[in-house]
Amino acid sequence: MKKCLLFFILASCFANAQQQPIVNKEEVIRIETELASDKMQGREVFKPGIDSASVFIEKEFQRIGLSFYEDLKSFKQEFRLDDQRVNNVIGILPGKSKPNEYVVFSAHFDHLGTKSKFGKNNSKDDKVFNGANDDASGVTAVIALADYFKQLNSNERTLIFVAFTAEEIGGLGSQFFSESIDPDQVVAMFNIEMIGTESKWGRNSAYITGFDKSDFGTILQGNLKGTNFNFYEDPYPREQLFYRSDNARLAAVGVPAHTISTSKMDNEPNYHKLTDEVSTLDLDNMTEIIKAIALSSETIIKGVHTPSRIKKL
Repeated sequence: MKKCLLFFILASCFANAQQQPIVNKEEVIRIETELASDKMQGREVFKPGIDSASVFIEKEFQRIGLSFYEDLKSFKQEFRLDDQRVNNVIGILPGKSKPNEYVVFSAHFDHLGTKSKFGKNNSKDDKVFNGANDDASGVTAVIALADYFKQLNSNERTLIFVAFTAEEIGGLGSQFFSESIDPDQVVAMFNIEMIGTESKWGRNSAYITGFDKSDFGTILQGNLKGTNFNFYEDPYPREQLFYRSDNARLAAVGVPAHTISTSKMDNEPNYHKLTDEVSTLDLDNMTEIIKAIALSSETIIKGVHTPSRIKKL
């Protein structure tokens, strides 16, 4: 009888371990490789490639089982720029006990498009700005996190996963999104920008922009205590990174909205270059960063911690 009971307990523990959601490296590679592929044509706003990227992200949100944002009829949040239609891609996981309190995970899916050269035979040879790090890495993280939290199924607050368009031409996608949401309901924003390369501190580390503007970073650091991962303050204050990414729009109206990054802004050799390709990324480290973001956000999504508000501009 005791042997049977022991077997049952061990079997139950094994089953629970098997069901525990993970951030899967193979999935990270699959998503990153697709978003940064040549067929996406550099994901330039107003060009067919960015529409292909949007469709891919929408299918991923559908596969995961996210819900539509507010009264939208699809994952696309459409608006017009220069009299042309563009869109963000948004999916949500409704909160269990605090559905009107939002935690946003975001990244931008647009990039620079292609560069044309004319060879000796005057034939056009298009070169693709794949944007593997900038910011296919961030969008990959958003999708992977959506999958993780959907499986975890323990978010008390509503989680909003959004891929912004038009960051490269002025943060216009995040501006439109910010105007569509009540900032008082957004308790935190994890904006993810360029996490595919090692930070200045090496592997298992990243930095948070605007660290001193709220206690967001301190909460994340606390949730990672006992692990081998560290979040640091932004080491590039002269670059004003806090105001240069998609977190800035919501931060300006008081939301503790911060960007997580590893990009060495004083020495990132592939930044905005044709060489920003998947082959230049450390995908093992990138997977660990996504895991760290998931773990560090735990008390915020469960409603245990609420980051302090940022002083409005």
